[in-house]
Amino acid sequence: MTLSKHRIIQNVLSLSALQGSTYVISFLTIPYLVRVLGPEKFGLIAFAQALIQYFVIFTDYGFNFSASRSISKMRADMENVRDIFWTVITIKIIMTCIALLLLCALIFLIPFFKSERAIYFYTFGTVIGSVLFPVWFFQGVEDMKFITIFNIVTKLSATACIFIFIKYQEDYNIVPIINSIGQIVGGFSALIFAWNRFDLTYRPPTLNFIINQLKEGWHIFTSMIISTLYTSSNTIIIGILTNNTIVGYYSAAEKLIMAVTGLINPVCQAVYPHISFLVGKSKEQAIAFLSKLAYLTGIVTFFISIGLLILASSIVRLVLGDQFEASISVVKVLSFLPFIIGLSGLTGVITMFNFSMESLFSKVLLTRGILNVILAFALIPLYKQNGLAVSILITEIFTTSTIFYLLERRGVHIFANKYRMQLQ
Repeated sequence: MTLSKHRIIQNVLSLSALQGSTYVISFLTIPYLVRVLGPEKFGLIAFAQALIQYFVIFTDYGFNFSASRSISKMRADMENVRDIFWTVITIKIIMTCIALLLLCALIFLIPFFKSERAIYFYTFGTVIGSVLFPVWFFQGVEDMKFITIFNIVTKLSATACIFIFIKYQEDYNIVPIINSIGQIVGGFSALIFAWNRFDLTYRPPTLNFIINQLKEGWHIFTSMIISTLYTSSNTIIIGILTNNTIVGYYSAAEKLIMAVTGLINPVCQAVYPHISFLVGKSKEQAIAFLSKLAYLTGIVTFFISIGLLILASSIVRLVLGDQFEASISVVKVLSFLPFIIGLSGLTGVITMFNFSMESLFSKVLLTRGILNVILAFALIPLYKQNGLAVSILITEIFTTSTIFYLLERRGVHIFANKYRMQLQ
């Protein structure tokens, strides 16, 4: 086995361990929180997390892909790596300050957000934790085992605190505090570790470097922000059109589905730098690798989706409890998301970005967002949480189908028996 393949497998295993721990922790904390807090307060916390996710994506600026790609290409030259590292950190700090100002304006200028403003400020700590945690750096050097350890320790500590401090419904405001402190401590620890292990001596970023990194990440940033406007806006829209209880029914079901769907993320994150390397070496080899991965992902996620559909009632009653009977139908509607999103995850960012189709992918996501918003506003007033679930399912089918169609048009035949690319 070559060093490259060994590193990919190690990174997939590390990220799988991280996602697996997230999966286990979610199924420990979600049943506890939904029972203690009830649908209304659980829905409020989910609404705040959806709002703050906009700022997380804003400060990430797509660096998990663009910066990791730059570092992957230049990791033999530590001078350049240091420049990239401190440039990205500087940009993220500036963006955090801007995000905080935007949050303050939102809360104090719009009455809808003012009544629970403390929850939004407490939840904002997750933005700071995300900024501090240099996931993009470890992805670039293709060494993920260390951030896996930091993440698991952080999540376990936060989980223990939730069981210790959250006893009554009135404790709902403590939940975002625990989550924020955990992420900040984990992020800071990982940053210090990276600094020491890789000798990342501080180098003041030049204006040219800042501009270059912003340009590198622009298409990915616009794609991610459009994607987040789609995903997080669902919770925002249903919260505005209905109430926190309905948000609770939807969000609890969505978290179950996303916990399963998230199992695909380690593969996508780990192979992205390797695909970048293969494309530079041989586009045919990259397509061959992607094809094998797509077949494997499709088969595994299809059976996962079938299992979710069949066991939806049992899973909801076991994990969420009797208060969340209304979530069963949502889980059934969304049960095929692991299969659909698993394929679009590989063919979207992983394939289209590495084959220089960033602008095209951004247009797909923009269309997806517009379609989903139209469907959500049309269906939520009629069918509440089930209407939103149907909107998401239709939108995801449209997105994945469109991506495959566009790749075929550009000569990238992921499922072809012969792996040839014929650029048009």
